[in-house]
Amino acid sequence: MKFSKKCRYGLRALIDLSADPGNDHIVLGSIAKRNGISPQYLEQVFASLRRAGIVKGIKGSQGGYRLNADPKEITAAMIVEALDGSYRIEDEEIPDDSHGYGIGASIQELVIDRINDQMDRLLREITLEDLRKRYLDHREYSQDMYYI
Repeated sequence: MKFSKKCRYGLRALIDLSADPGNDHIVLGSIAKRNGISPQYLEQVFASLRRAGIVKGIKGSQGGYRLNADPKEITAAMIVEALDGSYRIEDEEIPDDSHGYGIGASIQELVIDRINDQMDRLLREITLEDLRKRYLDHREYSQDMYYI
């Protein structure tokens, strides 16, 4: 599995958005600038996030984006699915003949199903709140660094 650039940028932007102390609407241009992402590309990313119900956009001079739910309720699985579609490994094609069926079923059950189950579990356990907290911890730690 490989995260697309769209997914990586979406995760970055959502962490940035969730880390804003005021629960106000944030203009995409500011998120794009802080994260080195093209504003036009970020618009496309946020269009997908808006369709998935993860963010809410407000138009106008006081407009921008905000999260549509508490960061504790938004999982990494929701974000990845909104931006990349299904992250699951496709099922093994299992032939009809008895020899091929046994091999294909073994691969499906012991490899593909187990990987998919673990990936599902992991991505559903990680929330945007977890990512936000980790980011804030790193940001605070890096500000306390002294160089001689």
